[in-house]
This record gives sequence, structure tokens and C-alpha cells, in this order.
Amino acid sequence: MGDFISRRDWLKVLGLAGAGTWLHRTAVARPVADIPPAPAPSTLPAGEILPLTSTSEIFVPPRGRSFQKFSFDFPEPSVAFGDYTFGFLVFTDENTYGLDRSRMRVEGNGDALRVICDGFVWAGGQMTAPGRLTALLRRSGTAIEWDAVAEMREHPIKTVTTIVRRVPRGQVSFGGGGFRDPHDNELQAGYTFGAGDLNGPGGSMVTPLLMIQGASDVFYLSSLDTRVRPKRFYLAPGETSYRVEAVYEHDAWRDDTRVEVPTWRLGRAASAEEATALHLRHIEQAFGLTPWETRTDVPAWMRNLAMVTTLHGMHYTGYIFNDFAKMSEILRWMRTQIPGERVLVFISAWDGRYYWDYPTYTVSKRMGGDAGFRRLVSEAHAMGFKIMPMFGTNAANTKLPIWPRIAAGVTKKIDGNVYDLDWVDWNNDRHQDGWLRYMNLGADVWREHLEGRIAEMIERYGVDAYFLDIVGGHVNSTTGDMHEGTRRLVLNLRRRYPHVACVGEMPYDALHGFIPMFQVGLGPLWSKYSRSYQHLSSPAPGRGSSGVHESGFGRFDAATLSLSEHAIPTLQVVDDTFTAHRDVMAAIIAKAKERAGIA
Repeated sequence: MGDFISRRDWLKVLGLAGAGTWLHRTAVARPVADIPPAPAPSTLPAGEILPLTSTSEIFVPPRGRSFQKFSFDFPEPSVAFGDYTFGFLVFTDENTYGLDRSRMRVEGNGDALRVICDGFVWAGGQMTAPGRLTALLRRSGTAIEWDAVAEMREHPIKTVTTIVRRVPRGQVSFGGGGFRDPHDNELQAGYTFGAGDLNGPGGSMVTPLLMIQGASDVFYLSSLDTRVRPKRFYLAPGETSYRVEAVYEHDAWRDDTRVEVPTWRLGRAASAEEATALHLRHIEQAFGLTPWETRTDVPAWMRNLAMVTTLHGMHYTGYIFNDFAKMSEILRWMRTQIPGERVLVFISAWDGRYYWDYPTYTVSKRMGGDAGFRRLVSEAHAMGFKIMPMFGTNAANTKLPIWPRIAAGVTKKIDGNVYDLDWVDWNNDRHQDGWLRYMNLGADVWREHLEGRIAEMIERYGVDAYFLDIVGGHVNSTTGDMHEGTRRLVLNLRRRYPHVACVGEMPYDALHGFIPMFQVGLGPLWSKYSRSYQHLSSPAPGRGSSGVHESGFGRFDAATLSLSEHAIPTLQVVDDTFTAHRDVMAAIIAKAKERAGIA
């Protein structure tokens, strides 16, 4: 997702049109007269230390929506550099620490400054603590870049925040998405997956980029980290400017008392396109992103796709939308409408009760068993179709017999609390269910289990691709590096089965480096690197059923056939689609052929 968005809104949008259009909307431009005047250029000498606090230069109390904050003035001594001031906070697992103004010194000039602080304060400045922070601020062309090293003697460091003041107000964009007018609201967004908690405060962004549209140019702030680690932006408004927190969260599986903060960069650009291009040049280099046309991990059949069809299997409750025999029947008819070679068949919930049977991943007996699934794949291949079963990247039912063998692979957030996948009311008792754990591919036991299940499906049935559900759900876990574990899983399978493709859900920037297709509209920004089709929750023809997905029903748009502008045309097939809405199926197929230039 390239824009600031809550999970609730995200699911609502997916039920409407597959996410692509809304997530990458362009906001109506705010009249220039309505944009607060920019702060006057700084006349402060470079290196001057200002005795600021957490409430300096912002609205107190807040005038709009706000987030939790200290109810007193916490010291934030800040150093002038360029048109901005820079301060720092250090967080451990037990408290918040600020710079001790009496132990700060600055070296350098208007082109480069070194900020050195030989001690911290806590308890709002009432107490002191040993430690050290060194930051280097420097001009890089028209931009300002900085990094920092924080050291604590007694406690491991988990987060280091840079506080940037005098940032101009205007329309705001997170993650390269559309701009919106925040009025006097405070804002927060996290990279990625809400910085590890999609259900937490604020929104989510797929790349750590903040942009603010001013009257004549665009302010931008981005992280130049070369690894996937949480970043957060928090904006508190004042009359003419924002107090911005640029938050770096350190590796949860480490207990470092010395932390090197990756480089941050801010500047002004003539347009959002220019600012985004600057950021993407770093992302491409850091994570090995290459254009779709030159990717080496895209099989020929994927380049030739005209349509994806999602054949819904078994709901959480055990209700079967389509068993394997019915899926075969649907594909036989579909072959009369479109060449099978141009269609990817996405089979969701082929393994039993949706999510309940995660992560056993054996073919459902009720849906037709081994023989039925083998026959489905064989017949589909004979007609040219490509088959892709669904796997959950990070979900495991603790009530299944397999749980004790994989329990060590659970995700634990940076403070040590177990991360539960508990945001769905699967059984409709109006209470979110809590029997699922969120698993971490950075833990060997979980990665090896999932890799083994996918490998068996490839070897046993000859499937052409595998789908990784919520693969973009990165969490900074104490049990290992989730991104690197994900990358290792995909590359291991690619080495073993070079002609089998990986497809994922909910991409963030670095995933485009090794996954070429996703289930969620990418929009124009990320379609340079990957392709996408529509989410399985998109409304099916007729009543708009979401099939196995928990959202229930959306509104199927007969005029647009609920097809997304930026995604491969996708046909959702639930229980009554083939029997009652075959004419709409034919219309969707015809539109897919038209887009692909198939006569």
C-alpha cells in the first residue's frame, strides 16, 4: 500500500474494487491561499543550541485529532542547521531519554556539524543517566543528511528518534501515495505494516517517505536505510510549521547498547514526482529492484497473463464454495471463452477450513482429496491453465496437533509480547478470535516448515506458482529478521524450482526485489517493478460475496465489472457465480481479452 491507510479502511476498499484506484488516488489540490505560510528562513547561526521542549512550537492542547503524548514539558534541546532545528530522543525497553543540555557541544559550520552529548536526562529532566549520542548533520547538494550513534551503559536501545522542527505545513503524503489536507490534525504513519502493527495507531506506508506540498515546492523526508526495519513519522502542527519525529526502531532480535542510526535525508523538490524519484533511486539500489521488463524471476507464462481467476474453496466454517470437481468444470467452460495459457488460477482455501487448518497444508478430503486435486491440476494443465495454491506466510492455529513443533517460530514484538493474529471475528460471535499466532519466517523452525509444505505441493502436484498470504506483514520480531527470512524462503524455493513463481500479498518496497507479482493493486508507482491482480475479497458477481474472506459482502459494480484500472482483470468465483452469473463471468473474460488484445 502506497498511502496512509488504516486496516479498517483498507479492508473496506478491497471489498469495493481491489484497492488499486483508491490507494493511489491523487487528492484535490488545496488552494494555495489555504496553505499556512511557510516558516521564515532560519536566521539562527548553524550550531546554536536551543532549549526547546516537547511542547515547543506546536498547538497545546491539540486543535484536532491527536495521539498519546507526555502531559508535561520533556526537554528536547535542539541544534540549528539550515532552515531547521534537530533534536534527539533515545528509547530503551524501560524509559525515554533526552539529551542533557549541559553536556552538549557542537563542532563544525553551516556545511557540516557534529553534535556531541555526553549524558542523558530522564523523568522530564529531573534525573540524569550515563550515555552518549553523536550526530553528524551535513549538506548533500540541496539536501540535508544526518546519521547518529547512540550509546547506553545499562540498557539495550530499541529506538532513536530525530525531532525536526520548522518543517512547513501543507498537504501531506506518506509512502509515495496521494496528498491530503490534514487541517490541524496530528498525523502518524509507520513503515511497513504500520511499522509492525497494522492495527496500531496511525496508518501504514510501503516505503519510508514523507512529502509535504507547499505553495511552491515539496518538502520531503526519507530514510536511506539499506535494510527493512520499522520507521515512523509523527507530525504535530503549530501555526506555520510541524514538529516532525523521524523514528528509527532497531533490530528486535538484538540487545545492542550501541546503535548506529541509518542515514535520514530531507530537502525540497520542485514536485512530488521529483522527490519520489530521488527516494526510489535509493530503494532500487538498496533492495535490488529492477524494471518488470528486465526481471529474471518472471516466467514466460506470467508475462503473458490476461486474467486471474480466484476459485474460492472452503470457508472457515467448513462451507464449501467450490470443490475440486466443480473447479474442473468451471475451467472446462472457461477454456471455451479464453485460451487457458492466458489465465492464472488462484485456489484459495484448498487445504480445508480457511485459516483454521493453517499451517497443515494438506489437500482437503472433503473437497476431493488427493485424487481430486491431482485430477484438477492435470486437467487444468492440459487446457493450458496455470495453478497457484494459497499459503499463509505467518498464521498458525495453536489448537492444531502440529503447534508444539513450530511454537518457537512465533513472532514476538520488540517489547517481548507475543503478536497474535487476533483481528478477525471468524465465527461471527461478535468477538475477535484469538487462537491464531503470527509467525516469523526469520525463525528457522517456521521457515523450514512452510518451505517444506510448499515444496511438497510443487513436487507432488506440479503447481505452477504459490501464493504467500500477508507476506507484506513485516514485524520487527525478537525471534529473527522477518524480511531476511522471507527472502531466504523465496530464494530457496526458486533455486529448487526455478520455473515456479512466487506471488504475494500486501507488498512493501523491498519485496519487489524478489517477488514479481502481488494480490493488491500497485498503482503506477510500483507497477514499474511488479504486476498485480485483485484481492480475493473483491466482490464476486451478483451479491458481492467475498468468498472465503472474512469481510462478507461488498457491492459488485455491474458497470465496471468491479475491475481495477491498475490490476490484471480478476474473476472471483464463489458458490453461485458459475450457476447464476455465467453471463457476468463471460463479460469479465471478454474485458480481460480486450485489455490483452486477444481476438
